[in-house]
Amino acid sequence: MFKGFKDFLLRGNVLDLAVAVVIGTAFTAVVTGLVNGFLTPLIALIFGQPDVSTVVFEINGTQFPFGQFLQALLNFVFVATALYFFVVLPVKHFTERVRRGKEGPPDGVPSEDLVLLREIRDLLAARNPRP
Repeated sequence: MFKGFKDFLLRGNVLDLAVAVVIGTAFTAVVTGLVNGFLTPLIALIFGQPDVSTVVFEINGTQFPFGQFLQALLNFVFVATALYFFVVLPVKHFTERVRRGKEGPPDGVPSEDLVLLREIRDLLAARNPRP
């Protein structure tokens, strides 16, 4: 019984998930700091207060607290924006650079850039012959 449980815990997926949760929790603090430190003051500049959750409108005596929805929507947009521009985009560029470095031309076959430079060199040499 315990052997099966031990095998389950030591399986790679469980360990990867545990590491992801810990790193995700730490990264949440970073994103929250970015949102609270930089993006929330932008809300204060636009709306006059950093929190729009108290905004309501009233129709026939019934209050509609749409500010709660608006605040949740803004928080989502800010967190998604921060994640995209500070995590997804840099990782995408990094993986593309790594992939390009590994996908060099086969041995003995010059790259397209090298072929083009050789053609330019040959055309310039033909235009200006040396004595």
